[in-house]
Amino acid sequence: MASVLILMGSTSDWPVMQAAARMLEDLGVSWEARVVSAHRTPDLLPTTMQEAEQQGVQVVIAGAGGAAHLPGMLAAFTYLPVFGVPVPSKQLKGLDSLLSIVQMPKGVAVGTLAVGEAGAANAGLLAAQVIAITDANVRDKVITFRQEQRDKVLANSKLELE
Repeated sequence: MASVLILMGSTSDWPVMQAAARMLEDLGVSWEARVVSAHRTPDLLPTTMQEAEQQGVQVVIAGAGGAAHLPGMLAAFTYLPVFGVPVPSKQLKGLDSLLSIVQMPKGVAVGTLAVGEAGAANAGLLAAQVIAITDANVRDKVITFRQEQRDKVLANSKLELE
């Protein structure tokens, strides 16, 4: 199994959640993505987390929109770190998703990222940073990524009138 398991409540979440997969891919972290709905397939949540634990998954990234219960429900069934990505909804543009994910009760932790693709990409980066604690190859790629980010800013730091 992969180091990171990306879960989402619907295939319609994949356009956002692909940003996590891309970041993991760029940083050399293995991942797998699946659809598991907190509302339509709740019976799959405990077995999905048990399988993840048994197969060596290190981090779970869960994207959800609207009521956005998936990250919290997954966290309730595992000791693995779960990062929640609020997927934008049509009605409230993801504010509903953000509030649903971030309002976890004391004792069930979910790391909540920004709404949308930026949050998904950062969830991938954060997952890689967790894995980098014990994986020198991933650590080197994370350090290189951060240096490249710095270099891009410095290369474009001087502005002039047009």
